[in-house]
Amino acid sequence: FFTDPFFLIETLCIIWFSFELLVRFFACPSKPEFSRNIMNIIDIVAIIPYFITLGTELAQHQQPGAGSSNGGGGQQQAMSLAILRVIRLVRVFRIFKLSRHSKGLQILGQTLKASMRELGLLIFFLFIGVILFSSAVYFAEADDPESHFSSIPDAFWWAVVTMTTVGYGDMRPVTVGGKIVGSLCAIAGVLTIALPVPVIVSNFNYFYHRETDHEEQAILKDEHSSAQGSTAGGEVKRRPSNNSLNKSVVHLENSEEFNSGTSSLEKANIK
Repeated sequence: FFTDPFFLIETLCIIWFSFELLVRFFACPSKPEFSRNIMNIIDIVAIIPYFITLGTELAQHQQPGAGSSNGGGGQQQAMSLAILRVIRLVRVFRIFKLSRHSKGLQILGQTLKASMRELGLLIFFLFIGVILFSSAVYFAEADDPESHFSSIPDAFWWAVVTMTTVGYGDMRPVTVGGKIVGSLCAIAGVLTIALPVPVIVSNFNYFYHRETDHEEQAILKDEHSSAQGSTAGGEVKRRPSNNSLNKSVVHLENSEEFNSGTSSLEKANIK
């Protein structure tokens, strides 16, 4: 386990993630606000399974064959392994760390957050449709010995697959009444799913255009500041030429005064 290259790569990544998390925690001005941030919670949830897995592996290496002596120990070890698999699955949440650097994921998260009401209505309508159509198809197929529906809860899967227009085909009605119920279920599923989609698309367009507008404003602001800097530099460069021009004017005036004084002196000598 400890010589696995994937484990070594994961160890390096966890060291870097832990260092980054600790630096951000000690550098943040408000520790409670840092602890309530959803992205920081995802970081913690993504890091903790590594240490739990490492501790479990170390315990198993220190006590080889410790749970195989009796049946109770074997059951406890099997349960521990099942919990460990679930904890390892939590490591998938590390993919959400990409949302810090991906504008697309941020826009998607903002869209889903703004569309929670519409998504809740969608799930509610689907829930009602699943109960209605699963009950209807069960009673429509109850008299057929080749029916795939042994109970109403068993028909829930068929109703979900049909309303979402997936249609795996593992469960299907065989009677005329069951096929009519299946057709109505498919039509109701299409209409139910299509109703909140325009609202979700509208929210996505709003956040997308807002993000692009912010980027364009930032680019224009940078260009404006750089243009102001170049203009100020040009004014500074032009100032010495103005000073030299003033000096030349003063020199010319002094020369004219000297020439006028010389000419008046020559006139006096002639007289």
